[in-house]
Amino acid sequence: MNAPLIPTLYTWAGENDRLEQLTNLFYKKVNEDVLLAPVFRSMSPDHAQHVAHFIGEVFGGPALYTQTDGGSHARMVEHHVGKHLTETQRRRWLGLLLDSADEIGLPDDPEFRSALVGYLEWGSRLAVLNSNVSENPVQENAPMPAWGWGETGGPYVPN
Repeated sequence: MNAPLIPTLYTWAGENDRLEQLTNLFYKKVNEDVLLAPVFRSMSPDHAQHVAHFIGEVFGGPALYTQTDGGSHARMVEHHVGKHLTETQRRRWLGLLLDSADEIGLPDDPEFRSALVGYLEWGSRLAVLNSNVSENPVQENAPMPAWGWGETGGPYVPN
């Protein structure tokens, strides 16, 4: 008997269009937020799309960030170096992103949200650490992170 095919987080989330919807709404909130707006004031108009592509690639989708946006894991980290982000800013960032996920209707099953929150916690904590160094700690040829279902093993699908 064949085991059921487990979708990637990218597929379960709704693929690129859904991730772009998430990041567009999120950065709209960021631009209106007193605590976070100054941090993102100089971002490019296509920043939200690049972040959606990065998350999509990390979640098992196509390599849009590396192949289309000209990015790498090191390049993403480089954007945080020297920004001196605080824990308060990180928590606000995380809260606004999760609020945005709820508003656009990203899957809210416990398994997906566990993977999503796990990735966002991990990535945002690294961003804070990397924002307080003067040189990028990630080498240009470092592999992209790859995030999966973790301990849950896949999405909850009731019988």
